[in-house]
Amino acid sequence: MTEAQIYGICGAGLVGIGLYGAILGRSALRRLLAFNLMGSGVFLVFGAIARRGGIVGGTLSDPVPQALVITGLVVAFAATALAVALLIRLAAVERDEASAEADSEATDSPAAGAAPARGPAPGAGHAWDGRG
Repeated sequence: MTEAQIYGICGAGLVGIGLYGAILGRSALRRLLAFNLMGSGVFLVFGAIARRGGIVGGTLSDPVPQALVITGLVVAFAATALAVALLIRLAAVERDEASAEADSEATDSPAAGAAPARGPAPGAGHAWDGRG
């Protein structure tokens, strides 16, 4: 078994593990990581193809798949950074909605003997809460 075949089998294994995680992942972050694992497997397979396409018996390899891998790495990094930023924003919006729902439920049904609320608590999910 040659080096290129070992790299190809490892790349296929990474794609399989990533596909499994993407299908069965419960959270968006796990699915994102599984998708990145699949991409790494594809890059490894491209590297194996580049190695096999080189001069037989020599150490040179085909530069076209290598250029595709380098370009793919840059694009994958940028896409992952964007996806993580969107996940952080989504979590913040969900947290604000949950806090607003909890505040509205608390003001709708005050506990027996409790004084009525005079106004919303500071920073309780207003349209403008002073944070800019």
